[in-house]
Amino acid sequence: MNIYVDKNVPIDGNGQKTHPFKTIQAAANTAQPGDTVLVAPGIYRENVNPKNSGTSSKRITYKSSENLGAVITGAERVTSWEKIDDNVWKVNIPNGVFADYNPYTTKVYGDWFDARIIAHTGEVYLNDKALYEVNSLDEVKKPVRNEKSWYPNDTLYTWFTEQDDRNNETIIYANFQGNNPNKENVEINVRKNCFYPQAEGIGYITLSGFGVTKAATQWAPPTAYQEGMIGPHWSKGWIIEKCDISHSKCSGISLGKYLQPNNDNKWSKWKYKDGTQTERDAICQASYEGWDKEHVGSHIVRENHIHDCGQTGIVGHLGGVFSLIEDNDIHDINVRQNLAGAEIGGIKMHAAIDVTYRHNHIHHCTRGLWLDWQAQGTRVTQNVFDHNSLPNDFKVTKDNLDDVLSGLGEDMWIEVSHGPTLIDNNLLLSDRSVRLAA
Repeated sequence: MNIYVDKNVPIDGNGQKTHPFKTIQAAANTAQPGDTVLVAPGIYRENVNPKNSGTSSKRITYKSSENLGAVITGAERVTSWEKIDDNVWKVNIPNGVFADYNPYTTKVYGDWFDARIIAHTGEVYLNDKALYEVNSLDEVKKPVRNEKSWYPNDTLYTWFTEQDDRNNETIIYANFQGNNPNKENVEINVRKNCFYPQAEGIGYITLSGFGVTKAATQWAPPTAYQEGMIGPHWSKGWIIEKCDISHSKCSGISLGKYLQPNNDNKWSKWKYKDGTQTERDAICQASYEGWDKEHVGSHIVRENHIHDCGQTGIVGHLGGVFSLIEDNDIHDINVRQNLAGAEIGGIKMHAAIDVTYRHNHIHHCTRGLWLDWQAQGTRVTQNVFDHNSLPNDFKVTKDNLDDVLSGLGEDMWIEVSHGPTLIDNNLLLSDRSVRLAA
């Protein structure tokens, strides 16, 4: 059965072609195995939570009726800016807008995140380009070029946030470098995800042909609950195809780990054990709790354009096993250098067991593909890698030596694995091709 969605209809309907729903979530609440949700062009400002699982023979398909015509966004437009000083503008946002998750009080945090950087999961966008967060109003008024960014001129577009506790409001200051934000398209991201089931085990879903953009995602290390703008959340058999996926604060697509409350960033919180032992704990617990081929993995991620994300284009640990990742164009990941730490790359996967990466173009990232832990039965074939490096004008100093020594800036890094891993028939065109630490 087809279920129809069109945000532009004057009255919310019942999902029939002549009376479509106005939101994708309304369709997601009713879709059953074998159904196709057809979404008309438009901007859908919602966090879609698929409620029902398909089956191996009867998938639930969500499809944009016009390729990339339907856009799911985690952002809201803001048109109430007040000019306070030259290029600096201010806006007060009632905290009720954010429901139970405020990206402007939630800081990026997690195992192997470089805690020297203070960053919120929120962002400010001017005409679909993210501004740079700074740590004081003075830095908004007097911005300084950040030479670590691949685009240092853009770092003069800055923003800073603080709370007005008395009025229960979020205050955002921004330097738009001469642009009037009330006449341009200025947005802030307010939702954590865009298309992501809140329950585990919602399998056999297809997402096809959507634009998906601007979510306030959290850092996604292997020893925590891994989330992205899109993700199957510990289920089986998803297909994510022909989408344009961009501007996730951290990760675009997550094929990653479910929540283990006793293994949730505990290395950052307590450091009872070192990082590698913490990783082993997460793996062993997952195996005890049902991590197997019958329930998890076997996803297909194909023909997507994935770009402009802060941590990874695709991230995963344990949940991405037995998957196929092919024909994707992945670029401009972590190039703003507003986030730092391990767990960064065009693709960063732990436990890529029986995963095939083929026909992808991974380029202009600070690292292309990072296969970490348990790259067993993994094949990387017929991909093109180029311009995966530190910024072209990057200069080594004593302050950034840690970044250099950590090896950021190669097409591929294979780490802490006994294989077998097959790398064949790829073009590796960056200054550094393969780092093998396995």
